[in-house]
Amino acid sequence: MMKPRHSFQTDDPRLYPIAEKVQNGERLSFEDGVLLYQTGDVLAVGWLANLVRERLHGDTTYFNVNRHINPTNVCVASCRLCAFGRKKGEAGTYTMALEEAWETAASGYTDAVTEFHIVGGLHPDLPFEYFMDLVRGLKERFPKVHIKAFTMVEIAFLAKRGKRTIPQVLSEMKAAGVDSMPGGGAEIFADRIRHIICDHKIDGSEWLETAKLAHQMGFRSNATMLYGHVENDEDRIDHMVKLRAVQDETGGFQTFIPLSFHPDHTALAHIPKSSGMLDIRQIAVGRLMLDNFSHIKSYWQMVTPQMAQISLRFGADDIDGTVIEEKIYHDAGATTPQGMRRAGLERLISEAGRVPFERDTMYRAVTRSEDTFTVSA
Repeated sequence: MMKPRHSFQTDDPRLYPIAEKVQNGERLSFEDGVLLYQTGDVLAVGWLANLVRERLHGDTTYFNVNRHINPTNVCVASCRLCAFGRKKGEAGTYTMALEEAWETAASGYTDAVTEFHIVGGLHPDLPFEYFMDLVRGLKERFPKVHIKAFTMVEIAFLAKRGKRTIPQVLSEMKAAGVDSMPGGGAEIFADRIRHIICDHKIDGSEWLETAKLAHQMGFRSNATMLYGHVENDEDRIDHMVKLRAVQDETGGFQTFIPLSFHPDHTALAHIPKSSGMLDIRQIAVGRLMLDNFSHIKSYWQMVTPQMAQISLRFGADDIDGTVIEEKIYHDAGATTPQGMRRAGLERLISEAGRVPFERDTMYRAVTRSEDTFTVSA
């Protein structure tokens, strides 16, 4: 078998045809993706992912200064994967008044944030207008800040609660000031898995269809995948192939974010945490399978800052942002810091031999002056 060019080497000869495809810019098949999980030569997989990463972005590594706002943890769903949501009336529940949410947005680090990331529980009583008023109030107070709000799961729930169609909800979100959407709630699309971990959520096809509708209305969104629980290699590849197909159709996904499952304090606490080997392999496989996604994010809060550094040589070109206060994964036992200053992120990136690039949500360059910022056109 002829070895591909560019000095690719591996102990696993099954990888040579995959390497040839990668170096020629050809799409990998489902079977190729499964093999990328099964091979013992994770360094070879990482070499190929890094080749694609550098082809797209060189040494540039993106980060942003963002603020997470979780307006409520009251949730009608009973997802076995979740340690954040609480039933109405249960100990530990909270729901922010609008003024409290706006004050939360203003608190935190002195660095001027460029993005508010808004995700919360599926509250049975909050009216639809609460969420639109929340967004309108943020836009009035912080007109320069990009609002990335409401997952596909939340959008579908708001449509049901507000007796609206999903296009109507999306239209009202846009009018209120929502600029883009996060990628949460995707979990794993396979029905067999969703019935175990999140059978109270919309199914995988509904998530994908909601994303398509959002993209068709001009929204950009992220896409996630939760791994390291009861899924297998084929389930992960199936998930990414379905995302890839939607991206072929709409081009609306900005970033793929693999999220490692944190089992502590969930109904699946008996499952061991994902290994560092799986974490780093997942970044690489995501970069290789999702050839039509511009960006692969290594979410430092989930995988630790140290693993995020290493991932910058395994396909990742983004490590998320300052965050300031993160609730969802820390409720599930994450032991990473709840936030990090801009200088800390820059140091992480530079120590990995990459070049820090502060971006806004749309990956435009951010220029700083004292506590304010400007965004390139």
